[in-house]
Amino acid sequence: MNDHIQPDGSAEHEHDHGALGDAEFAEFMELAAEEGFDLEDVEGAIEAAGHGPLPVLAVVGRPNVGKSTLVNRIIGRREAVVEDKPGVTRDRVTYEAEWAGRRFKVVDTGGWEQDVLGIDASVAAQAEYAIEAADAVVFVVDAKVGATDTDEAVVRLLRKAGKPVVLCANKVDGPSGEADASYLWSLGLGEPHPVSALHGRGTGDMLDQVLEALPQAPAQTFGTVVGGPRRVALIGRPNVGKSSLLNKVAGEERVVVNEIAGTTRDPVDELIQLGGKTWKFVDTAGIRKRVHLQQGADYYASLRTAAAVEKAEVAVVLLDAADSISVQDQRIVTMAVEAGRALVLAFNKWDTLDEERRYYLEREIETELGQVTWAPRVNVSARTGRHMEKLVPAIETALAGWETRVPTGKLNAFLGELVASHPHPVRGGKQPRILFGTQAGTKPPRFVLFASGFIEAGYRRFIERRLREEFGFEGTPIHISVRVREKRGKKK
Repeated sequence: MNDHIQPDGSAEHEHDHGALGDAEFAEFMELAAEEGFDLEDVEGAIEAAGHGPLPVLAVVGRPNVGKSTLVNRIIGRREAVVEDKPGVTRDRVTYEAEWAGRRFKVVDTGGWEQDVLGIDASVAAQAEYAIEAADAVVFVVDAKVGATDTDEAVVRLLRKAGKPVVLCANKVDGPSGEADASYLWSLGLGEPHPVSALHGRGTGDMLDQVLEALPQAPAQTFGTVVGGPRRVALIGRPNVGKSSLLNKVAGEERVVVNEIAGTTRDPVDELIQLGGKTWKFVDTAGIRKRVHLQQGADYYASLRTAAAVEKAEVAVVLLDAADSISVQDQRIVTMAVEAGRALVLAFNKWDTLDEERRYYLEREIETELGQVTWAPRVNVSARTGRHMEKLVPAIETALAGWETRVPTGKLNAFLGELVASHPHPVRGGKQPRILFGTQAGTKPPRFVLFASGFIEAGYRRFIERRLREEFGFEGTPIHISVRVREKRGKKK
């Protein structure tokens, strides 16, 4: 059946059918038609999974102007925490959204900590981290209050960053409020878009403007390497040794180890020679707890980590081997996985462990990090430089897994054997079957499976485990989406 597919796959990377070349795509669509699938639905599924990295939209503004309410409106569900109390911390700051058929990521800067340095510093620090990662920015201003000094400070930051900005005049609940919104022309950011995030008024028009500002998600390319050094995010909770590790791999004092969190004005991107190659370590200084920031500290860390991860290809998560694996460690690992980045786990301070601690650490890794058993692991010491030479091979392994592509013929042979030997459990008298599939994207690997019925989460996890056993994918998350064949009535 696959005789006319090009065996080397070399020419097929130039086409727009996800991972499929023209001949392979035509054959795949023929198979879909035989199985009774709607061909537009099949093509749409491959296209949806076959994009490159999604563009990033940052939502910034001073406290209580309705940022989180707007984020909830954009993503279409109530996920961002909405609370009048400043300093609300959250596990997540990035969400995936879709508008008018286009997908993008939203970075929410809705959590605040009003500390003694003043609200201007708080706003500026948060806006800065979010803008670093963003392709475009929605700047939210309370139209009822008008432009404040803090708003003016954010405007200066936005101008310096040079990113496209959509000005959102929030809390405009009716025609009478539009006059208030018009006063915001004075900010010099162009037309203010009158919106009520709470009621949804005007958000559609504003999002149309956002789509004009955001770049398109790049088409997925296969077999091509991005020019320039590979981008590594060195991330981890505060005081875990990120700056010390960077200084050790750089061989000099590149990063001020006692940096005050939230006051840096320039991201610390370092070009470093390591293992005979040049790597770009993005925004690696991490974040230090400030005495005046307690509950807000975790939030700042999450925001800065999100910014670093969005700019990177691979995340090296640094954990303190001498401490128990914390909830914050798990959140940071989850953030890297959800962002779809290649992943390496580096356990610092390994030289300080006794046998008992090593035993218990292994048990903790099994229970607390069981969801990322596929990530390469290195045991290092930032202080002594122990095992630093193992870092580069681990990063290269993770990147190779991240870019792995399985040809469609080989994938379907694998799926056929899998379904025959381990069929899906019977549910309600029916046994759903996976009929065929394709890998629509890499970085990370994204698979689309076409099935005769609903495939349970447990069976999807089983498929993922077997994919890893068969094809590797070490160091990378895998995304699997399933399209079910719908029963269609005869068209009149």
